[in-house]
Amino acid sequence: MSVALVLNPGSNSLKFELIEVAENQQVASQARKIASAALDDISKDAKLSVYNGREVVSKEPVEVTDVQSSVRIALNWLRSQPDSARALHEISLVGVRVVHGGSIYCGPVRFSKEVRATIESLEDLAPLHNKNSLEILDVVAEKLHGVPAYATFDTAFHRSLRETAWRYPIHRETADRHGVRKFGFHGISHRYMLEQYANSVGRPKDEISLVTLHLESGASACAIARGKSVDTTMGMTPLEGLMMGSRSGSVDPAIVPYLMRKEGKSAEEIITLLNKQSGLIGIAGGSVDTRVLAERRDDKARLALAMFSYRVRLAVGAYLAALGDAEAVLFGGGIGEDSPWLREAVCDGLGGWGLQLDRDVNMRSVAGQMRISTDKSRLHAWAMPVEEGLQIAHECMRARAGIV
Repeated sequence: MSVALVLNPGSNSLKFELIEVAENQQVASQARKIASAALDDISKDAKLSVYNGREVVSKEPVEVTDVQSSVRIALNWLRSQPDSARALHEISLVGVRVVHGGSIYCGPVRFSKEVRATIESLEDLAPLHNKNSLEILDVVAEKLHGVPAYATFDTAFHRSLRETAWRYPIHRETADRHGVRKFGFHGISHRYMLEQYANSVGRPKDEISLVTLHLESGASACAIARGKSVDTTMGMTPLEGLMMGSRSGSVDPAIVPYLMRKEGKSAEEIITLLNKQSGLIGIAGGSVDTRVLAERRDDKARLALAMFSYRVRLAVGAYLAALGDAEAVLFGGGIGEDSPWLREAVCDGLGGWGLQLDRDVNMRSVAGQMRISTDKSRLHAWAMPVEEGLQIAHECMRARAGIV
């Protein structure tokens, strides 16, 4: 067994985990967490949350000024805990999530000057995220000198997209000149769901076709044919696709210049509105948390949740049609895992594909892997908790061992 340190940054957060992982393990869930914690609201009112499984067991305020200081605080905290301190002395590798790898990377790569330059060149497509990942990797090189560090890309799983899916129907030469195409995101999560499902049903993943749903504040659907991503809802940037916590998802592109004229704002200001002031919070106001909105029971909250579930159902229907022979729909991410109402709203529209929801099982299934469709279903549905940290450790270990 080896120990991996996994660093998973968001735009203003850092989740960090020490994970015991075996080179010969078959799926990510066979690894074991030694320690799991997160720093949230970096540079604002930062808090350190410590996890036991999915449960927060403690939370305390901390002084964090930027992403680099968050890595130093994370390492200091790990050194202060007896179990993690011992494991930290034995780490074999560090895995860092990087949002955008463009069309270049199809799996984890060991960090180097050349890799750093490539990630930096893609910052225009993910400015908040790629920059944070580079700063984390720089601190790792300084503080854990000699420990191999790997970049793991959210876009990598979608390298298999067909050109009919990744090419936008815009002027071809212009698109090619500027690299305008669909990349897709949340690939670590979608790959985890695929491999966990394949292991659960005891079949090779290259025999399996699925629709996977990563439903959190950022949300996306993925069509998987014979173990390969063939389409996904997020596009050149994470703004395309499903309605999300604060992102609009796909809208008529003519809305941007129209609002620029009507509001007297720049393109950047309208894109900020679509990224930060739209989606659930734009319709309901007050919160991006579906649990909070479900408890409110006012018209705006009800509309926001209905719109969210409707757009998820549309995406699932489109991908079932694209695949033709999908066998299951997997609900992952915090909303997908913990929201029976959402799963019911989506599945109720899929009876024509042969999906029969087991309502009692669905209502009981929160925060655990479980099939929620009946035995008689032709198309099945599963609640599938996602562990990105375990997947990153698993993929990086395989990359280090030269296993494809």
